[in-house]
Amino acid sequence: MVDTTSAVKEAAKSAKDTLTEKAKEVQEQLESSTRTRVEENTPEEINRQIRRDLRARVVYFAQRPEEIDRRLDELDREWDIERLLQANAGVLSLMGLTFGAIHRRWYLLPLAASVFLVQHAVQGWSPPASLFRRLGIRTNWEICHERYALKALRGDFENVRADDDPEERARQAIAAADMNL
Repeated sequence: MVDTTSAVKEAAKSAKDTLTEKAKEVQEQLESSTRTRVEENTPEEINRQIRRDLRARVVYFAQRPEEIDRRLDELDREWDIERLLQANAGVLSLMGLTFGAIHRRWYLLPLAASVFLVQHAVQGWSPPASLFRRLGIRTNWEICHERYALKALRGDFENVRADDDPEERARQAIAAADMNL
């Protein structure tokens, strides 16, 4: 009887461990797809432009390290696309509800904003998101990528040598940011 009990406990522990591993895999897949869904639904030309802009900014700050702290403060205040979409939907909903009291047709505005917000949550794409990406609005991950690259330039991480030229330091900083995200 003791052997059966310990065998059942061992089987239950093994099943629990397997479920925990599967749950972690699913969580990682969800986090990965959530992080990349906006980029995956953005035309590659726009993604390349956002990456070129990042590189240009990091090269700029590699030449002017005394300005890095100011830029990090700016990045702390920068709105990512998710925050902008949420605010946009809220404003449009309030406008639609307010003007709906004047004319019922305005009630379509909060409906459209809600549909776009749900569409973005499910697919990672919506017409407002496409417009904002064309305007250069970045994802939280893209903003964090710049933040980590600047911190690497500042010396917060290893592998960025101060004696290299600014282009090389920028490349090293971006690589360090890739490793820390």
